[in-house]
Amino acid sequence: MIEKSEYKGNPIIVIKRTEDDKYPFSFGVSKAKLILENIEEIKKFVEENPGK
Repeated sequence: MIEKSEYKGNPIIVIKRTEDDKYPFSFGVSKAKLILENIEEIKKFVEENPGK
């Protein structure tokens, strides 16, 4: 589940596993850009560490 919100007047994106997720993952534009710049390394990390 994806929601858009804001924190201290700045836009953020909130990613939840379920509607009632107590600990959603949220970040703003700056971190979103950092994630996109490193997406291939993130994908590689997930492939190497399948875990949950």
